[in-house]
Amino acid sequence: MEVILLPLVVIITSTMLLLLIISTAKKRHHGTANLPLPPAPPSVPVVGPLLWLARARSNLEPAIRELHRRHGPILSLTFLSPRAAIFVSSREVTHRALVQRGHTFASRPPAIAPFTVLTSGQCTVSSAPYGPLWRSLRRNLTSGILGHGSRAPLYAPARRWALHLLTTDLAARGNGGGVAVAVVDCLQFAMFSLFTYMCFGKRLDRRRVREIEAVQRELFSSYISFQVFAFCPTVTKRLFFRRWQKVLSIRRRQQDIFLPLIQERRKRISSMDNDGSLVICCYVDTIISHKLPKEAGDRRLTDGELVSLCTEFLTASVDTIVTALQWIMVRVVEQPEIQAKLLDEINRVVSIDKEHVDEEDIKSMAYLKALVLEGLRRHPPAHFLLSHAAVEETSLDGHRIPAGRSVNFSVADVAHDENVWSRPEEFLPERFLDGGEGAGTDLTGSREIKMMPFGVGRRMCPGLGLALLQLEYFVANMVREFEWGMEGGGGGINLAERPEFTVIMEQPLRALVVPRRE
Repeated sequence: MEVILLPLVVIITSTMLLLLIISTAKKRHHGTANLPLPPAPPSVPVVGPLLWLARARSNLEPAIRELHRRHGPILSLTFLSPRAAIFVSSREVTHRALVQRGHTFASRPPAIAPFTVLTSGQCTVSSAPYGPLWRSLRRNLTSGILGHGSRAPLYAPARRWALHLLTTDLAARGNGGGVAVAVVDCLQFAMFSLFTYMCFGKRLDRRRVREIEAVQRELFSSYISFQVFAFCPTVTKRLFFRRWQKVLSIRRRQQDIFLPLIQERRKRISSMDNDGSLVICCYVDTIISHKLPKEAGDRRLTDGELVSLCTEFLTASVDTIVTALQWIMVRVVEQPEIQAKLLDEINRVVSIDKEHVDEEDIKSMAYLKALVLEGLRRHPPAHFLLSHAAVEETSLDGHRIPAGRSVNFSVADVAHDENVWSRPEEFLPERFLDGGEGAGTDLTGSREIKMMPFGVGRRMCPGLGLALLQLEYFVANMVREFEWGMEGGGGGINLAERPEFTVIMEQPLRALVVPRRE
């Protein structure tokens, strides 16, 4: 009798649990269904989205900020997609969404047509929806090339090589301080040289680096213009035929450049694997060897996916680092007292006969670290995080958030919150020194969000530690090697911004660089 009753009890219990789960889910959905969507300003169909697109290169961000002042920290805006995007400006709301409820808001919205092509159907770390594919790709990145800091020393020789390229280029162009240098051109070549080495495991010659730089720069500069394909893509692909062809052209060029490099590494891995001497030493090695788990297809990555992941690696590293370096050096040029304080710290830490500032030296440079943090606060490379999406319909501060809807969190507004930062528009590295309001700021935002240049929560940038190291290393060495001066001897620098993939200078920095040492 007991043998007969046991399965019956299990069936009844399982059924009751299933009904309870369904009932709870219905109640939760019913609860959010009664909530309003975030407030939205009036919008004229078709015309409204086109007006927003026209603003995208100039005054879109101030317009959104003004709408936040009118409607509150959460609002809905209809741009080009028929589904309204949600924008969040408050650091408290951001913390509740991305940290306290990180799982709920950890996904990504569907990509628009150009980025579906460029990411191989959202098969990259930054674009993949929350789930087994994203976890697998991110784990490969963090345990491989980033390695929680353990691999950073392995790339010290590559950093020294990139630094040599940078300082040689600056000196040659600057002609002893007699000619103003377009600083960003020097930064881009040096950083592309460094990160292509980290990606492909070899030093590429100048021609190949320039080829990669050219196609990636075209992608960066086209980022805003590609947004038009969010609006009726079947129509806009015809209306903006040349622009769509540009998407396909960029993709073909990426494949033409990257696939031979990938195939070269694949052959190396195969030969070394056969003789038992395999050593993984670059990002491509890790993704070639990577196998997706059963939940994500139980397979190796395709060539197209490998190209997309290489593109993502270079995009996420080079453009953000170059943008941040340029903004920091602008302030070094603009405020001579900053340059003097940093040089004094460098001279106290580094002996005069030492060739360069190394990774060990910068560990004890408090002012250098404060300068970099203030650069990231005042001039974050991205003013919005990559769009998040809720994994299921949910609520946020009394508003309904539909599943899959684009939710955008403002990096710039958080970093300019007057409740956290005194005189937030001013550039003051001292605020991050001991006793300052920014001392001990947690960039992960786990306790409190004061600034989030690398994002927060589950989708936070996994390269935070490496990025800070690179910024500190190159800023310190550029200031040690050169005296930086303003072109024309004064008159101020134009700090106007222009949004691309990152927020760059409208007029790139031109500076006088005078070698400090013979």
